[in-house]
Amino acid sequence: MTNRLNLHLVSDATGETLNAIARATTVQFEHVQILYHRWSLIRTRFQLHRVLEGVEAEPGPVLSTLMDKALRGELEAACQRVRVPLVNVLDPVIGMLQDALGEQATARPGRQYVLDADYFRRIDAMHYVLAHDDGQAQAGIAEADVLLVGVSRSSKTPTCFYLANRGIKAANIPLVLNLPEPPGLENPSCPVIGLTLDAEALIEIRRHRLKLIAQGHGGAAVVRHDVTDYVDLDAVKAELLWARRLCTRRGWPVIDVTRRSIEETAATVLQLMEAWQARRAAGRDGGG
Repeated sequence: MTNRLNLHLVSDATGETLNAIARATTVQFEHVQILYHRWSLIRTRFQLHRVLEGVEAEPGPVLSTLMDKALRGELEAACQRVRVPLVNVLDPVIGMLQDALGEQATARPGRQYVLDADYFRRIDAMHYVLAHDDGQAQAGIAEADVLLVGVSRSSKTPTCFYLANRGIKAANIPLVLNLPEPPGLENPSCPVIGLTLDAEALIEIRRHRLKLIAQGHGGAAVVRHDVTDYVDLDAVKAELLWARRLCTRRGWPVIDVTRRSIEETAATVLQLMEAWQARRAAGRDGGG
């Protein structure tokens, strides 16, 4: 039996915080169909009235990150009138920080998106990833914060883009069997991390990629490539084994991404980066 639930996400900014909270919580319920109603950039009474009309038309719980007191009051009154629950999800954390810091929060909407140094660092990192994707622009590898290596279609590129959104300059370099080891990896000035995955899962990803390519070539690409080592099970297993042995020989940690989301992979990369930096700092201290 499946329950159907309207869930309203009301934000005065982009709504990313609410989307993340909703994803993290609703996946814990197996027998429910969630109908999301996303209301973002709600900063005026006129905009809020559209939200209130939507909640009244399709009643359901409301999650809010509104900071403006007047708008919050109107939303709370409307939810009471329609008899739907409302949670202002930031209130517990803001209250805790106010108590700990002894300072009142400013309650300014969208303040996490100001054009400050952190914002421009993320933009710079995004440009870097674009320029150094798939082994491009070798001359700039020395500027990287982290290098991701792995065989083709091992999620290097999407992981780099996710890291760039955190302000991390991540370059990715493909490992290709029977070709010389790519330059830039002899004496890296940043951590090098390998990505790997199960052979069957990799083949499935590669087949999907070939189908997408074939759509632009009248199907010929599938016929031409499908019988190559690119999607042959034994060949792919040998390719993955070679890549893992290379990483082991070089002392590079390896992340198995088979059952990891991009977010989980990126979180592990950040942990390994911190560990690498800690070892490096300890080495400098010891040598001093």
